[in-house]
Amino acid sequence: MTRRRKIVLLTTAIACAGLALGAARARDVPKVATGFVAGILCAETFVSNLDPRRNFSETTDAMPGTSLITWAMDYQVDRARKDITVTLFGIGRSHAVYREGLGCTLDHGAALADVTAPADDRHPALLPEIAGPSIVSPQTPQLTAALDRAFTEPAQPPYRHTRAIVVMKSGRVIAERYADGIGPETPLLGFSMTKSVTSALIGVLVRQGKLKLDGPAPVAAWKDPDDPRHAITVDQLLRHTAGLALGSSLQASLGSAFEPVNRMKFMEGDMAAYAESMPLKTTPGAAWNYHDGNILILSHLIRNATGGNPADVLAFARRVLFAPLGMRHVTLQLDGAGTVEGSSEMLASARDWARFGQLYLNDGMAGGKRILPEGWVSYSASPTPNAWVGIGAGFWSNQGDSFGATYRVEHGWPRDAFFAKGTIGQYAIVIPSERLVIVRLGRSPNWPQEADGVFQLVRDVVAATREKGKMAGMD
Repeated sequence: MTRRRKIVLLTTAIACAGLALGAARARDVPKVATGFVAGILCAETFVSNLDPRRNFSETTDAMPGTSLITWAMDYQVDRARKDITVTLFGIGRSHAVYREGLGCTLDHGAALADVTAPADDRHPALLPEIAGPSIVSPQTPQLTAALDRAFTEPAQPPYRHTRAIVVMKSGRVIAERYADGIGPETPLLGFSMTKSVTSALIGVLVRQGKLKLDGPAPVAAWKDPDDPRHAITVDQLLRHTAGLALGSSLQASLGSAFEPVNRMKFMEGDMAAYAESMPLKTTPGAAWNYHDGNILILSHLIRNATGGNPADVLAFARRVLFAPLGMRHVTLQLDGAGTVEGSSEMLASARDWARFGQLYLNDGMAGGKRILPEGWVSYSASPTPNAWVGIGAGFWSNQGDSFGATYRVEHGWPRDAFFAKGTIGQYAIVIPSERLVIVRLGRSPNWPQEADGVFQLVRDVVAATREKGKMAGMD
């Protein structure tokens, strides 16, 4: 296709969007697209130490329709200043800056919140060590075959771009593998797996009596009892039933650039304030609609409940969650206002994501100490009415009779499995009946369902660990 024809197609696409959605939303598209790319490239260049060219290719490859615009996208990596600038056909400039210990933040021109990363005080972990320093080779031929299949690319697209897999049985790693340039200590973006971590932090605050699931959420913008948003609860925010008019965050594709939730994420410095300003689309609790705004509001509540200072939130998360679990390679990224971007911006190593899953396999306990409230794990996996994908309160779930839960069970997942899930192929899967945690990270399209190979991976690992004798040390 000639450059001239590409220009015509790009212009036509944006013009058609303007007719369908309104000129203002169409004008947002270049900025949303470049903001998404700038944030990912910055984080995984300066935190993960990955090659930005490979990262750009694999990420955009996993998002249907982006080839219409990626040819016109330009990114500049400044390793001295540790920032990345992305433009789309010379417009829609986005600038992401790295700060030590804080990861990357999109810079929209206003001064970023002044935040000092808390010192790493190295509290001893309560969770027993899950593996030694060396990569754990699969302990049976069946597990070797399972990882071989998961890392083998299909002959034709869509490709999987598997980056890391960790399999844990009864708290010990029994198999792991990494793509070139990635290892057990490499922090990787979890995307919406971050939501499950935010849910866990909410759980800690509930246990401490600082937040309640029911009753009006303590959002200052909704304090007027006559405001219909006053009725929104923390439970509804966790379950995505609050009813705020922000569109959907279910898909990562070119089309998702038109969703208002993505204006919030890639064009607003204070994301939570923007989400809190939105009107209702549906009565709180009446309908399910998955979007990042719900979780960013919860992030704001966490900040308020832990002192209001961004550094206090980071110290709190480390003290009550990451340190007890031995999660030592975690970066919580912030928005421009200094609120943790708790919907999709946490980086952690694959082993750290596995440690997080182990907390839920242990019913919220670590080393005999209760981290999450009693019953929180069951609550997190309990099905949300009308959520067709099969989702609970912070985790996706195979409980209930939703389309998603039924589909997964019919395709070999145990009924009691629940999982943290991030777009384009991120999973931390907990299977209590098998004492398994399976982590898979990569860059794969969300659709078709089997594009990332995770359904086959779960079937393979469950079968391998059920083999006669079950291998020494696994139970």
